[in-house]
Amino acid sequence: MIDIQNIDNTFKEKFPDFAVEKGALYVVSTPIGNLEDVSLRALYILKNVDLIACEDTRVTAILLRKYNVQNKMMSYYAQVESKKMDILIDELKSGKAIALVSDSGTPAISDPGSIVISHCVSNDIKVIPVPGANALIHSLVMSGFNNKKFFFQGFLPLKGRENVLLKLKEIKMALVIYESKFRIKKTISELNKYFSAKNISVSREMTKIHETTYRNRVDAMNKDISKIKEKGEFVIVIDNSL
Repeated sequence: MIDIQNIDNTFKEKFPDFAVEKGALYVVSTPIGNLEDVSLRALYILKNVDLIACEDTRVTAILLRKYNVQNKMMSYYAQVESKKMDILIDELKSGKAIALVSDSGTPAISDPGSIVISHCVSNDIKVIPVPGANALIHSLVMSGFNNKKFFFQGFLPLKGRENVLLKLKEIKMALVIYESKFRIKKTISELNKYFSAKNISVSREMTKIHETTYRNRVDAMNKDISKIKEKGEFVIVIDNSL
């Protein structure tokens, strides 16, 4: 168990030679639901960097309060990512250490972060990953499908979805799609047009108390679509390997 009152001491006892690097961007994975799923290293970095760039400061604040971590935060959501990227780059060049976090999971995986990471690479600014929870990997494993190869689609576009689904149909491996509670039933109905005989796994509320994984053929799931509760974020995995 992490001693929330003594994060620094606990971490230093285990890793006495570790130090937060100045002028480095730490890409920190955060829990996807259960707040216990955070590493001691992640907490130590969040506490000791000069700034935390958050997708939503209100969401990150919940995690920080739980572990008694106090630090300066700056909002860095998708709509302002390009505008605030220069601010982060300037801060990094000045020698400040910055942690980048999304609301849950790993930044830049269907979340903000890819732009500033790319610019850090272009400017020879060190980028350091701090691994942790990821809904993509957990849902893929939970599906039970062959996962030696998989294709990550992320969210389907709002327009031109049929063209994307036609292309996905030709990719013979497990397909992973993110979806929101607002479109999950519509998306399964659309998937039925192209993958009706394929097996599908749909995970929701991963790591939370109401975590659920639905498994069936696509056509059968579409027929019983009312059984799916429209709550939380969804990860769809289609066994398109054959």
